[in-house]
Amino acid sequence: MDRKYVEFRLAPGDISAIRFGVSPGHELCHAVRVLQRPEDQPLQWGWLRSVRTRVPREPFELMSTIIGADGYFPDFLTSTPSWDMAPADEVERLRAVPPELIRADLTKMLARSSGRRNEAIARMMEHPERTRARVADAWMDLWDVLLAPVWTQLERILRADIAVRARRVTTDGLAAMVSALHESVTWHGDALRVRLRRHSELLDCRGSGLVLVPSVMSSHRCAVLTEPPAQPTLFYPAQGVTETWARDPEAASRSLGALLSPARAEILLGAHDPRTTSQVAADCGIAVSTASHHLTVLRNSGLVTSVRDGARVLHVRTPLGEALVGATL
Repeated sequence: MDRKYVEFRLAPGDISAIRFGVSPGHELCHAVRVLQRPEDQPLQWGWLRSVRTRVPREPFELMSTIIGADGYFPDFLTSTPSWDMAPADEVERLRAVPPELIRADLTKMLARSSGRRNEAIARMMEHPERTRARVADAWMDLWDVLLAPVWTQLERILRADIAVRARRVTTDGLAAMVSALHESVTWHGDALRVRLRRHSELLDCRGSGLVLVPSVMSSHRCAVLTEPPAQPTLFYPAQGVTETWARDPEAASRSLGALLSPARAEILLGAHDPRTTSQVAADCGIAVSTASHHLTVLRNSGLVTSVRDGARVLHVRTPLGEALVGATL
């Protein structure tokens, strides 16, 4: 059987052409797929047990019809991922997708469906503005039940993965980082090549760049976005995903607490955003002097870095700290 590849060609040695992002929309679409075929995703069973009895029926049926259980799903469901992409940003953009783009993507789904599903998609195509509103409402209803309760844990894994990959670029080079993304991804001089099951394409990314996006919910294979207006994007399985990734934050805090101390574990878990010593103290309910002591220990251990910003000093997790936090989730 002939192998299928999508090849993203970049300017030789242009590290700046590759950036990382997160995609709430991609995670939600694959959460819908996990619910359709849980047997294919054993790493999601822990999460599945916590949500399967609360899934709203009508939103799930609508999104399942559009997304399907495997293969391509409409590009309009995921905007170009960015480092600071929030769920609210994603659904706001979804409500503004041009009707012609919705109709074009649904046309592709129509060709990939049959029976009642085919008929349902055909009806959606007749009124793309109405379909857009229904999809956005269903997106939010499902998000609130499926991923909002675990977004903190999920986002930590994504950011820990990105931190480790970015660090590897500086220590081992771009080719080594790319080749370590997944067994289906390889680097060839000035191109990133990903092996897929059904799609082949050669894409010139010079001038547009490439976005690399780790994923928790699609934890077993890679996917791509290649058609405008989306920026060329490669979704790959995040490292550190285990069946217990969706456990509550208190459990993660206890795990880190056994290693560091409860106070330092809480500080490290909250250090995904830069904070001053006073903010750390207020968030943790401890004295500023105590927060300063714990931050010094974490900084000396290489888990937190402190950077001056004008008159302030801001503390944030290092790549090592990200990796440690990600490993506990």
